[in-house]
Amino acid sequence: MVAARKKSLSKKSAAKPAKRVAKLKGLTPAQAYKDLIAYWKRLATFGSVGSLLGWDQRTYMPSGASSHRAEQLALMSGMYHEMATSPHVKDLIAAAGELPAAKKEDTVEAVNVREIRREYGMATKLPQTLVEELSRATSRAYDVWVEARKQNDFNTFKSHLETIVGLTRKRADALGWKASRYDALLDEYEPGATKAEIEQIFAPLRTELAQLVGEIVSSGRQPDPKILNADYPAAAQEKFCKEAAAQIGFDFNCGRLDTTTHPFCSGVGVGDTRLTTRYNPHDFSGALFGTLHEAGHGIYDQGLEAKHYGSPMGNSVSLGIHESQSRMWENFVGRSLAFWKYFYPKLRETFPQALSGVGLDALYFAINKSQPSFIRVESDEATYNLHIILRFELESALIEGSLKAADVPGEWNARFKKLFGLEVPDNRRGCLQDVHWSGGGIGYFPTYTLGNLYAAQLFEQARKDLGDLDGQFSAGEFQPLKGWLNQKVHHQGMRFRSNKLCEKVTGKPLDHKYLMRHLRKKFGGLYGFSA
Repeated sequence: MVAARKKSLSKKSAAKPAKRVAKLKGLTPAQAYKDLIAYWKRLATFGSVGSLLGWDQRTYMPSGASSHRAEQLALMSGMYHEMATSPHVKDLIAAAGELPAAKKEDTVEAVNVREIRREYGMATKLPQTLVEELSRATSRAYDVWVEARKQNDFNTFKSHLETIVGLTRKRADALGWKASRYDALLDEYEPGATKAEIEQIFAPLRTELAQLVGEIVSSGRQPDPKILNADYPAAAQEKFCKEAAAQIGFDFNCGRLDTTTHPFCSGVGVGDTRLTTRYNPHDFSGALFGTLHEAGHGIYDQGLEAKHYGSPMGNSVSLGIHESQSRMWENFVGRSLAFWKYFYPKLRETFPQALSGVGLDALYFAINKSQPSFIRVESDEATYNLHIILRFELESALIEGSLKAADVPGEWNARFKKLFGLEVPDNRRGCLQDVHWSGGGIGYFPTYTLGNLYAAQLFEQARKDLGDLDGQFSAGEFQPLKGWLNQKVHHQGMRFRSNKLCEKVTGKPLDHKYLMRHLRKKFGGLYGFSA
């Protein structure tokens, strides 16, 4: 999960350019553009302070400080909103839009003016009181969620969820929507996407995934469970995780790795990217793949061009594309046989007792075990997207009013049984497992599956462009892929929308067949059925 500042984005146009230029007392378009970018960069720097407060809250802040932190974050959110909605920004946008370069498609200037206009337009629709109220509510809800999850007590979290859903509905209504209130929220994370489009993408994927999972279950094969149920000391895991993240390209001179309840990555600013993970002393895989996942987010943040920091050209295009980077490094690279041909000897050196007598193929099967399970972040590639579909259906129902917060546990459990064939034993392993709703991140979940889809399509193109990726990974060479992603994705900033970026890089629109081809080839080989 990437913990990023919510982008208040909109397609609202600026007012009449001639009047705006006049109000700037003859300021030229070139100077207006320069001032606009300088202002937006200062705004980003201010916002990064709030990011740091959020990171601290989820890592080292004492629990007794939660109320004070809520007030701090509410103040920061309100001040940020006030700065972001200054009428002076509207004047600068209008004047900068007259710059010839800003009128050309996809130039740096055009992208920056377009996206700042979009963000300003949406921000000005939100009352500052609502921004502050939502920030305060989510900050308080986070600490309640942590304790509720620990105690398996949904009732203590229920009223907070009700408050957040109510405020989020107000946010959606303020932003405006046509077909679905959920569209306004989804658009903040995946600009331009709609609920109807997501449903259209998810429908065939759901059908084919259910078929794949059925074939895996009916195969009767399973790896040795003892491999991932041994003694893996947390300190040794941390050392190995850092080495693996550094090897694939995460720069620890400009970042760090810490522990938290729910792993995330926070790109605080240039030279400061924070990763988090969590350790299970009896299973190294959760921490390692969680670290690789967050390192993928971190590599994207570190790959954004520093000279564009604070402007749209120095920002990620969407959370779907951001997720494609994390899922690519976690699954397409980290869970590949080629990756382990290089790293397995190092893993055995780190955990000689736990892995005594365990061969490479046995480990590869163990870390790619597929079986319906309760916890999303611990689920395998074949079942993961079914977890996302469940959350997408529930949160859209919450926002549209067909599901009440009090009824979430029952509805979650019923739908989970239908999707996975399992009875949810408790809310800790059910509706309380994810942090997103406590933070107001409604509309976020679909970007995980979009990320998997984009990752598959981008990775297949990387294979075509870079040649023998498996051979490179087996030799510990990950820089070619990282460099390719830097050029094709990271350095593009917000130049293209997600779907357009996908077409630019791969020559094809987003299609679920790439992900299904990857999954059927991998799991068909492991579980003995035709790909």
